[in-house]
Amino acid sequence: MSELSRLRWQCRRGMKELDVLLEAYLNNNFSQAAEAEQQAFTVLLELPDPILMAYIVGRASPEAEEQCRVIDTLRRTSGV
Repeated sequence: MSELSRLRWQCRRGMKELDVLLEAYLNNNFSQAAEAEQQAFTVLLELPDPILMAYIVGRASPEAEEQCRVIDTLRRTSGV
């Protein structure tokens, strides 16, 4: 399985809203992102849905700067 296919599979979540946001980032931003930001996205995909959603809606923030950058992009694309 290729890396992109594995990431696409990890974007499939229990919450449809997350599916849509994560797949949109993967399709529209991931390949152009710096390697550090790509790694941050990969780490974010390992988080449980409630924590990831809390980051996206602004109830919590990740500590890593690159993860914050990915979350900001997800927020911009979602309109949150």
